[in-house]
Amino acid sequence: MHGNIIHRITETLISNSNEKTRSSSQHFFKEPIQCHGVKTAVTEKIGMEYYRQIKDKSKGEIFELCEALWQTGYLEESGIACNWSYCLHKDYEPDDFKTFEKWVDQYVTNWATCDTLCNHTVGKFVEMYPEYLAELKKWARSENLWMKRAAAVSLIIPARHGNFLEDILEITDILLLDKDDMVQKGYGWLLKAASQAHQQVIFNYVVAKKAVMPRTALRYAIEKMPVELRAQAMVR
Repeated sequence: MHGNIIHRITETLISNSNEKTRSSSQHFFKEPIQCHGVKTAVTEKIGMEYYRQIKDKSKGEIFELCEALWQTGYLEESGIACNWSYCLHKDYEPDDFKTFEKWVDQYVTNWATCDTLCNHTVGKFVEMYPEYLAELKKWARSENLWMKRAAAVSLIIPARHGNFLEDILEITDILLLDKDDMVQKGYGWLLKAASQAHQQVIFNYVVAKKAVMPRTALRYAIEKMPVELRAQAMVR
């Protein structure tokens, strides 16, 4: 049963793909990706058309379908899995964290799937169950690059709402000296999101850390600040 709908989704994606999109997609990634070459908006539309066919299934069954989509290894199917899991956010329960953690650990292999899953599904989960912030801090100490980025980008939307400031700074402290630019951009983006509600606190943090903070992260962090603050932060 699962194989049937996954197969139909893949066929629909392939019939909506084009070579130009496929070849240009790779430019956005350092690591090799598998993709059919379907534009994001089209992928989302196809995903939602199929979601309407399965929306009456149990959460467990839909998560199993998400898992099967992840297992294809394709960017488009992974994106659909992320959107489907977010569609169920009103039904999240604490036990679901283990499922999301498994997906990050086993299936996320690029920034696009990391951010799509974590901005929405994981971010919403942590807003509902803030006690799981402690788990994100464990992710930040992982050996897995994508778990580390996930620890930061899961809090982007809560950060924009002004939430979890202390936890955000704790996670940033853990990731601060990471050598990978995907991690640096991840926590830099998180600081930028937090600066929308807490500009002075984030500015003070960046200035205090700028001697050791990688320039990539610093530039991301201050991007939304007024020109004069940006200039101050960039002074060596």
